Amino acid sequence: MSPEKTDSLDWVALSGKRAKGRRPEYFDEPALDRLYSTVLALAAEVSTLRERQDTIERLLDDNGVVRREDIESFVPSREASEERGLATQAYIARIMRGFQQEVEAMEANDPPIMDVVERLKRE
Repeated sequence: MSPEKTDSLDWVALSGKRAKGRRPEYFDEPALDRLYSTVLALAAEVSTLRERQDTIERLLDDNGVVRREDIESFVPSREASEERGLATQAYIARIMRGFQQEVEAMEANDPPIMDVVERLKRE
C-alpha cells in the first residue's frame, strides 16, 4: 500500500473493527482465548519484523547502504524466499511447540500424573 493511501487511514478505528458473528471460543476461560489471540498476533508481528530485518541485511550485503524505498520495493530471490520460508516454519514450530505437546499428551494413553501419584500413595 502506498504512503499516500495509508496516511488517510484511521488505524485506531480499523484495529477496533469486529468481525461479524461470535468470536470463536477454544477454552473454558475466555481470558485464555484473549491471551492466546494476543500472543499469536504478537508472533505474527515478530515474523513480519524478521522478514524486514532479513531484507535490510540482504540490502546491506549487496549495496552497503539501505534506503527506505529499497526496503519497500525489495523482492527476494527464489533462494532468499526459500530461506525465509524455512526460517518461518522453524519459528512457527518453536512457538507452537507448547500446543503440540499438549495435543500429544491428550492423544497419549498415559494416565494423568496425579492419578499415578494417588496410586503410588496407596501402594
